[in-house]
Amino acid sequence: MNRFLAEPDIAAFSALFGTTVVKTTVDAVLRGARAAAVRDDARRGVPAFGELLDRARRALARVESNELVEVLNGTGILLHTNLGRAPLAPAALAAMTSIAAGYSNLEFDLDAGTRGSRYARVSTLLRETTGAEDALVVNNCAAAVLLILDTFGKGREVVVSRNQLIEIGGGFRLPDVLARSGATLVEVGATNKVYLRDFERALTPNTALLMRSHTSNYRIEGFTADVAAADLAALGKRAGVPVVEDLGGGALVDLARYGLPHERTVREAVADGVDLVAFSGDKLLGGPQCGIVAGTTAAIARLRANPLLRALRVDKATLAALAATLRLYLRDEDLETIPFYGMLAWSQGDLMFRARTVASAIQSIWAGADTAPGTVRDLATQAYAGGGSAPLATIPSHAVAIRRDGVSANALAATLRRTPPRLIGRVEGDEVVVDLRAIPSARDADVVDAVVRATA
Repeated sequence: MNRFLAEPDIAAFSALFGTTVVKTTVDAVLRGARAAAVRDDARRGVPAFGELLDRARRALARVESNELVEVLNGTGILLHTNLGRAPLAPAALAAMTSIAAGYSNLEFDLDAGTRGSRYARVSTLLRETTGAEDALVVNNCAAAVLLILDTFGKGREVVVSRNQLIEIGGGFRLPDVLARSGATLVEVGATNKVYLRDFERALTPNTALLMRSHTSNYRIEGFTADVAAADLAALGKRAGVPVVEDLGGGALVDLARYGLPHERTVREAVADGVDLVAFSGDKLLGGPQCGIVAGTTAAIARLRANPLLRALRVDKATLAALAATLRLYLRDEDLETIPFYGMLAWSQGDLMFRARTVASAIQSIWAGADTAPGTVRDLATQAYAGGGSAPLATIPSHAVAIRRDGVSANALAATLRRTPPRLIGRVEGDEVVVDLRAIPSARDADVVDAVVRATA
């Protein structure tokens, strides 16, 4: 055991997990080797130290993979839910460090010297960027919808178009969220066609809300009809029933400026007269994970008065990161310091140059070996915005494709995932394709290192 712990590669894991975890993991490797030697020692015997050391390294790497670790996103999906969605802007990271490292006025009114509200810390910025009268922040968009339904719809009816009864990630469905909130779902229209008169006929004295859900991750095309948000909002005002929209991704700018299809923005929803708009902070907005509700002063006041809000509130670091991100929207020249928009701004020519440079660097290192372990090439490819937005729209991109002789593409992809610096690509045929659009150019050397290590 002492010999293992003295190995630099093993000792490095002690700094991550502590000596006890490392000892336990190495001991499990040794016990497994002893048991195997007893079972079939005539054929295999006791493994050499080098082989045992390699097993221990792999076992500890698996332990590390279960922790929260950094990965390089070569999938070509910019807002990848499984990989943490939106990377934060440098300004957001700096704000989190500054606020989290000490004390702040989180719930303290500096003018009055009395207790204040954490929700006031970003309300001015949210009003400025959304055009809403007021806004509220909770821990994610699903929580925002739940808070709205619990506040307005408990024990009453919520009218939703049948073609908007969405299912989001993890198998959660809007009808289930409605049921959990205590509201009764009233479906109107058909899967492909819904009209304003369908909502009018569904109105009763027990109607609490008219609800829209943004179909951000699918499209219904062909023989269709839908109700415009402005028309539904006008109906709500005539009937005295609030209209709420679950906007999902939360775009604050028009994605068409980057060559993507227009994505409905929060400001557009507010301008249409929707009383409450719920959206995410960590998707198209490019900030930390949170859920935001923008709307009228009266409606937001009712949400603030709901005791459930305390269970859904966000911490100081999230508020600091969100505020810093929102400030970047106030000046157009700052927008692309938000990583998501910086990724969209990369030209195809820039990405092609990077891909060729990375491929050339890998080939140069391989040239120093007796034989190259495989092949590497650059190729044009297609990326996606992700995060439930523009599901059918692609973004021209460029990638590096790697093939290792005698090893399947799936096995190579697994090695890239497990070997630091961990690189996540996608398998196409007998190659692993690493799209560079979601990888910062400053990390290209890490892409080279990852491929060289995985093919060594």
